[in-house]
Amino acid sequence: MSEVPAVWVRDLVRRFGDFVAVDRLTFEVPRGRVFGFLGPNGSGKSTTIRMLCGLLRPSAGEGQVDGLDIVSASEQIKQRIGYMSQRFALYPDLTVVENMEFYGGIYGLPAARLAERIAEALQRLELQPQRDHLAGTLSTGMRQRLALGCAILHRPGILFLDEPTSGVDPLARRSFFELIRELAEAGATVLVTTHVMDEAELCDALLLIYQGQLLAQGTPGELRARVPGVMLEVGVDQPGRAIEALQRRPEVADVSLAGSALLVRLRQATFDLAEALRADGLQAAHVRPAEATLETVFLALVDEAGTAAVPPALG
Repeated sequence: MSEVPAVWVRDLVRRFGDFVAVDRLTFEVPRGRVFGFLGPNGSGKSTTIRMLCGLLRPSAGEGQVDGLDIVSASEQIKQRIGYMSQRFALYPDLTVVENMEFYGGIYGLPAARLAERIAEALQRLELQPQRDHLAGTLSTGMRQRLALGCAILHRPGILFLDEPTSGVDPLARRSFFELIRELAEAGATVLVTTHVMDEAELCDALLLIYQGQLLAQGTPGELRARVPGVMLEVGVDQPGRAIEALQRRPEVADVSLAGSALLVRLRQATFDLAEALRADGLQAAHVRPAEATLETVFLALVDEAGTAAVPPALG
């Protein structure tokens, strides 16, 4: 008998009046994976997470978390999961340890066990030097670590992290995701929402969402393989002018700046990109094959789906 997925939903819908925030989402999450919800702000990621956590009732559809129905068993779900919201409710006038004691008490941990879990969390999250600092005095990165510590004190098998690195610098983001990976390797299933590309690359699998709808799902590699056309990296000394010139060409599906070079997706392999640039008075230092980025994947899938609006930029 196959293992029950950590999460599954079918035709999940959430409306706010006439506005459809989540539109018929269907997916499932195997256990022990880091599963990312990738999409721009306002795409329905947080609304989906809140429905899965039993904090928001679906308008339609069905689903389960850890084998429990997201509507009829929402209170039981809350006791089994860990949840870290975008604005985690830390108490600024309590110390790091006092915040952990408060949330551990909510989860009903006995005093002796709670003390052990707090000591473990302080060490694992490198918060020991800040243990007696008021939460309100911590840096953004340290507050996020504390929020994660509070969410995992009861060792939940499924952890929901809603934009956990919002406002955190790139180095701290990488460190935070290393902690997330450790939790998954220890057996937890982690669902994380993000609009940051380097975070998405660290997930085992991704769900791409735009305007409340599912665009695609799969591993980062599987999603990159779905991009139609030909990907090229182009070195130019005037990237701004080159982007403007290439955007006028119907043979060019999209073009973006990637470091000091351009990442170009052609609709057909026969188009001579270097010659097109020369015709506009530009010289290509190099033109070579490239791998699609997840941002390229996202834009291509939006275009493929025929979505009229241009999606907001992803991070």
